[in-house]
Amino acid sequence: MAGRIVVGIDGSEHSSAALRWAVEEAKLRGATVEAVHAWAYVPVTTPADSGLVPVAWTDSIDALQASQEAAERIASDQVRDVLGDDHDVTVSLVQDDAADALTHAAAGADLLVVGNRGRGALKEALLGSTSGRVADHAPCPVVVVRAPKSD
Repeated sequence: MAGRIVVGIDGSEHSSAALRWAVEEAKLRGATVEAVHAWAYVPVTTPADSGLVPVAWTDSIDALQASQEAAERIASDQVRDVLGDDHDVTVSLVQDDAADALTHAAAGADLLVVGNRGRGALKEALLGSTSGRVADHAPCPVVVVRAPKSD
């Protein structure tokens, strides 16, 4: 019953719970696990008398690279912290909206696993829950994992 399980990670405890669940399910199925971390770069602007003035393009390139490096660190640190150094999980970074990145990554997968809550309460309020959007649009079954309550 081998296959592929995609799991969304974002550094949160909820996505760590989803990662743990996905790895345990993969062991039962003999499947592989791909952890997907979506990240986005938002160009910085500064206020000026005439409106918003974009920063120099060279600063934008440096900021883009710094954003990507931070995303790589978050993803690799989370997988290592949850699973240790000895694991078979593939980590993918995708520069995109989280729900879009996960639904695209899940093409051809047997299962998509996400946490029930991520890091962005404001974004969730404005755009809707990533887990809800994924559940509505994923090309495969979706499991939404709740993180254990911390006391």
